[in-house]
Amino acid sequence: MKKCLVIFKIILFTISIYGQSNTVLYENLAEAAMSLTKQKVKYDPSYFKIKYPNGDVPSDRGVCTDVVIRAFRLIGIDLQKEVHQDMRTHFEKYPNLWKQIRPDCNIDHRRVPNLMTYFTRHRTVLIINQNPQNYSPGDIVSWNLGGAVTHIGIVVKQKSSDGKRHMIIHNIGAGQVIEDCLFKYKIIGHYK
Repeated sequence: MKKCLVIFKIILFTISIYGQSNTVLYENLAEAAMSLTKQKVKYDPSYFKIKYPNGDVPSDRGVCTDVVIRAFRLIGIDLQKEVHQDMRTHFEKYPNLWKQIRPDCNIDHRRVPNLMTYFTRHRTVLIINQNPQNYSPGDIVSWNLGGAVTHIGIVVKQKSSDGKRHMIIHNIGAGQVIEDCLFKYKIIGHYK
């Protein structure tokens, strides 16, 4: 009986540490995204040949996905490598919107539908609704801007001027900015 109690306490301790480390990870991701707003970035969707792994487009260029990629990289996660490796082994699971016959480590991680697929396969998919309390710092949110145009950003700790919603770090054309736009577009993805 005493041995079972000790094992139970170890399991509870492990769960509490794991939960805390995840919370810290999400907070760090949100803070990393905030730090990106200090860099001047011109919206540029051009295809770039970049090194692999840990490649990036020029630091003064980028799109919405580059905000997510750079924030993850600041906390030690290389989405270029993660997405590329997953696509190499599970290419058929990813959308074939670009008529590719094989993965391309220069661009695949820079496409919103590919990031959505990766997050669905390897992270936690969260509820999509209009309740701002369900969106926390460190969450990744993707939107449909209309037609086939998709967008992605990161929820941060800062709140809207009315205090009801968390703000978003994203790049929709004005660089890496913080904006109150959580419910501005139709949400199509929500990930932790």
